[in-house]
Amino acid sequence: MEEIRFNPSVNTQRHRYVIDFVKTHKPKKVVDLGCNDCSLLRKLKFHREIELLCGVDLQSDSMEKKMHELAPLPTDYLQPGASPLSIELYHGSVTQKDARLRGFDLVTSIELIEHLHLDAVEHFTEVLFGYMTPGTAIVSTPNVEFNPLFPRMPGFRNSDHKFEWTRAEFQSWALKACGRHGYEAEFTGVGQAVPHLHLRVGFCTQIAVFRRLSRGGGDPASSGDTGEIFSYKLLYSVSYPSLCDNNVLRGCLVSEVLHWAYQLSRRRRTTEDGEEGWSHTEPDRAETEPTDEFEESVFDGEGTHGWEDVKMTSRGQLESYRQGRCVCVPLRRVWSCCPRIRDLSGSLARLRLFIADDPLVTLSHDGFAVVLDDGEEVSEEEEAENTGRTDPACHHAVEEEMWDSL
Repeated sequence: MEEIRFNPSVNTQRHRYVIDFVKTHKPKKVVDLGCNDCSLLRKLKFHREIELLCGVDLQSDSMEKKMHELAPLPTDYLQPGASPLSIELYHGSVTQKDARLRGFDLVTSIELIEHLHLDAVEHFTEVLFGYMTPGTAIVSTPNVEFNPLFPRMPGFRNSDHKFEWTRAEFQSWALKACGRHGYEAEFTGVGQAVPHLHLRVGFCTQIAVFRRLSRGGGDPASSGDTGEIFSYKLLYSVSYPSLCDNNVLRGCLVSEVLHWAYQLSRRRRTTEDGEEGWSHTEPDRAETEPTDEFEESVFDGEGTHGWEDVKMTSRGQLESYRQGRCVCVPLRRVWSCCPRIRDLSGSLARLRLFIADDPLVTLSHDGFAVVLDDGEEVSEEEEAENTGRTDPACHHAVEEEMWDSL
């Protein structure tokens, strides 16, 4: 019999199953039991609906070799996520209880249970469903009925496997756990044989998805274990920058404001009919906040407050003006031209409040405009270096490439 091969690999299919579940159900707290080299965690960290991502394994060496790949990427600092993300790795046995992992939205146990002795499986079942009480648990294990399709396999698929279950044995264990702890289970799998064999042998990897029915017997408070138990050793912990942190939010706003102020002070072009305009789309006046009182006075003909070289847009909006050797760009103009600034700040008043005391930004004494030193021409490269900002399209392209690879 010709040996069956899978493309993509069954391991990749298992990970994709979990990732698709995360995309659909958007759990905030996820723990992978038996995380090994953190390969699944390294994929899940890009799904920022997750706020707490944990891994547990008995082999600390495997985690330590790869755990630093869970650290934030440069793009995570340049484009912080809207929600927080913390990642924690623990050294310990899945048959032991630890209060830090109770009440998660999702627990995954991918090809783990077959590495336990059968008496340890009982402890694992009690810990997972009776103590941790997750909202959902995904458990996968090899299907021994599929093994004849691997003719060169002398026994179990891995020398460390203590058993491999048939579909009936796996479902019997799962349904018994459901009845005892208040869960329901549905059964599926990955790694499908050719159609005429599938009904006979099933999937290469069988999967059970457990969902908690109620907070009755599965409630942590009613499980009888109310004491704080900390059996695991914390090996690694990292927190990602997020816009929930006001310091991170302020940094993003400052970067965007400086970038757009520089752009608005220099990026002019001539339209086809000879009128000066802007190369980006300007929002309708009605969609933005009312102009500042200082700008209104210019429109109303009350003078220009000693401003020089006052420039207006084609729509009659104040664009920039000069005071001495400085170019001033109205903050409202910056706010209205950048959707990201509007989204992050929420209002012009909040934007002004966020950046007013930042040492990187100079505002006019009345807080009306961003003041830029126009003593010498500033190149695009110098601006990026000064503001710590590069083209966001580049960051989005990098992130999209990462997500597409998952």
